[in-house]
Amino acid sequence: MNASIWMIGDLQGCCEPLVRLLAHPELVGEPDSRFWFAGDLVNRGPHSLATLRRVMALEDRAVAVLGNHDLHLLAAAAGVRRPTKSDTIQEILDAPDAAELIDWLRRRPLAHFEQGHLLVHAGTLAKWDVHKTMALAAEVEDALRGPNWQRALQKMYGNQPVVWTDDMHGGKRLRVIINALTRMRLCTPKGHMEFDTKVAPGAWPAGLIPWYDVPDRQTRDVTVVFGHWSTLGLLLRKDVICLDTGCVWGGMLTALRLQDRKLVQVKCGKGLDPLSV
Repeated sequence: MNASIWMIGDLQGCCEPLVRLLAHPELVGEPDSRFWFAGDLVNRGPHSLATLRRVMALEDRAVAVLGNHDLHLLAAAAGVRRPTKSDTIQEILDAPDAAELIDWLRRRPLAHFEQGHLLVHAGTLAKWDVHKTMALAAEVEDALRGPNWQRALQKMYGNQPVVWTDDMHGGKRLRVIINALTRMRLCTPKGHMEFDTKVAPGAWPAGLIPWYDVPDRQTRDVTVVFGHWSTLGLLLRKDVICLDTGCVWGGMLTALRLQDRKLVQVKCGKGLDPLSV
C-alpha cells in the first residue's frame, strides 16, 4: 500500500500551527507519510525561519513548491528586492546558515505531478496541460538552480504579459510562467491573467472568473492542488483543490489526505485582514 500523502496549505511563517498539525494523530499514525506543501512556506507570519527549518527537517518526505512569498525571499537574498515593513524574512537572511537555507529553497520545484494530482502554488493557464505545465515549470527551476539565478529573479517582477504565447523568450517568458504558477487568481474568459483585483470570492468585477473556470482548461483531466487564495478558502472539487485556509490571517491550517480526502485542520492564532495587505 502506498504511503499516505498529506497536502498542506500555505504556512507563511506560522510554525506553531505546523508543529501541532504534524503532531495530529491522523498524521503521526503512519511514519512513512509524505507531505506536500502548496507554497508560501515563509513571510507575513511570526516564525519564518523556524517554519523553513521544520519543513527542511522532513527531508525526502516533503515536497514543497515555490510560492510568490518564497520567490520574494529569494529575490531579497539576491539583492533584487528589499524586504518591506510587512515582511518577516529578515531572520532568515540574518541566519548564520542563510546561504544553505537559500540554496535549499531555490532548488524547490514550481510544480509537482503524482497520482493524478498536480501541485502548484497558484494555478495553471488554460492552454497548459500537465505535460506543458511541468515543462515550463522546469524552465524556471533550471534558471533558479543555475549559477546566474540572481539574474533570473531580476526579470521576475511585473504584471505583463498577461497571456501566454509559445514564441515568448527571455524575461517575458519566465515572468508569465512565474506569474501563472505563483500569483494568478482571476482571468478573463479568454484566459488573460488579472492581478489588480483583491476582493472576496464572488465579488470580482464582471468579465473576470477564477483561473480554474476558464473554458477549455487543459488540466481538467487531473486534480490541480493549490493555495495562494485565502479568501477563497477550502475548495474541494474533482478537478481542483484549494488548501489556503488563511492560517496567517487567523484562520485554519489545513491538511488533506490525497488518497481519500480525509481532512485535518488546526486553528491558528489571531491574524491580519487578508484584503488589507
